Amino acid sequence: MSDKTLVIVPTYNEANNISRLVHTVMELNNSIHLLIIDDNSPDGTADIVKEEQEKFGSRLFLLERSGKLGLGTAYVMGFKYALEHDYMYICEMDADFSHDPNDIPRLVKEVRNGNADVAIGSRYADGISIINWPLSRLILSYSANLYARFITGLPILDTTAGFKCIHRNVLKQISVDKIKSNGYAFQIELHFRAWKAGFKLKEVAIIFREREEGVSKMSKAIVWEAIWRVWTLKLQSMFGTL
Repeated sequence: MSDKTLVIVPTYNEANNISRLVHTVMELNNSIHLLIIDDNSPDGTADIVKEEQEKFGSRLFLLERSGKLGLGTAYVMGFKYALEHDYMYICEMDADFSHDPNDIPRLVKEVRNGNADVAIGSRYADGISIINWPLSRLILSYSANLYARFITGLPILDTTAGFKCIHRNVLKQISVDKIKSNGYAFQIELHFRAWKAGFKLKEVAIIFREREEGVSKMSKAIVWEAIWRVWTLKLQSMFGTL
C-alpha cells in the first residue's frame, strides 16, 4: 500500500479559483494528488482543469458529473476512487480558498503519525478562527454545531467542518455507501460514523476565510437537512441500525 495522499475537491462554478488551487496543491508535495469532481459547471471549471492536466496529468484527476448532484454524493464518489486507487490518506476541502491548501500537510501529518484517524481542520478548536463572516452566519454556524454536538454527543467542536484528512481504514470500515446526507449534514454524519466505529477524531485549529470569488452554496435546504439528520443518526445509533 502506498503512502500517497488524495485531496478531493467538489466544484460547481469555481472557474475563478480552480487554476490557482491546482497550482497551490501541486506545489505542496509530490506525494499529494488532487481529484476534482465537477458537477457540470456552466462556467467552464472542468475545461480549466483539463488544461491544467496537461502540466500535472500524473497527479491531477477529474471526474465529471451530469449536473449539480450534491456535495455528499461527490465526496462518496471521491472516497470510492481513493480506495480503488490505493490512497492511504484522503482529504476533503473546498475550492474557494476558505480552506488554506497549505494546511493540508498539517492534517495529513496528524493521521500519518497516528495522532488521529480523522484530523479535522477546525474553526472552533482555538476560539473562533473565522475571517469575513457576517455575524448572522457566524451565529448560525456556531449554533448548528452546538445543536449537533448536543444531539449526537460528538466529542468535537466543529462537527460541520469540511476540511479534513481521513485514513483509508476509516472509509473502508464505515461503508461510505451508507452515508446519505449532503451539505453540512454530510460532514456531521461522516464524523459520527467514524466516531461510533471507534476511530479517533482530532481537531487541528485552522483559520477559515470567507470566499473571495464565486457564490456561496449555502441554502435553507442544507440547513434543514442538518437539523433533522442528526436525530436520524442518533436514533439509528441507539437501535443499532447505523
